[in-house]
Amino acid sequence: MTRVVKIAVAGTHSTGKTTFMKDLEKRLIEAGHVVAYVHDSAAEARDVGFPILSNHTFESTAWLIAQAIRLETAATLKANVILIDRPVPDALGYLIAALRTTNRSIDQQRLERLEAICEAWVKEYDLIFATRLDENIPIGPGRDDNHVFRSAAGKAVAEVMAKLAPEHCILTPENFEESIALSIRLASGR
Repeated sequence: MTRVVKIAVAGTHSTGKTTFMKDLEKRLIEAGHVVAYVHDSAAEARDVGFPILSNHTFESTAWLIAQAIRLETAATLKANVILIDRPVPDALGYLIAALRTTNRSIDQQRLERLEAICEAWVKEYDLIFATRLDENIPIGPGRDDNHVFRSAAGKAVAEVMAKLAPEHCILTPENFEESIALSIRLASGR
């Protein structure tokens, strides 16, 4: 059986992740690929009762990581390319940002356990992008408008990605088309 190609995009909210992934999904389908799209589960976590965004906790982060792994794994049953909008390290970055912006802390060993899970799982991604926050781009409709937290999340996700996936690619509006082409070449085995 051929291994499924997994392409992920991490970054703070309203930085172009979903726009990129939706465009990539369309082009991959046009190229004949069977694509599964795994997206952020934060709204579902909130609906279950977990605190999110600046109120993230160890438990909410563990739930988000487990949910992402579950959804990504289930997608392998039906697709040859999986697009992941918010890979597992993203949740760790959001937790770190929440702790920083609210002056909270958690037991270091618990934080290290979450990091170990993310470090192990990040090896499952064949191509991983991270966006960078451009403060001039407005927050999208229906998104959390806490600019301090958004900026802190951008920094924390970038730190986590640099540590756990140092080979990741930076996704910007300027290299959008190049990043789409790279993704399609990878998915097509070229």
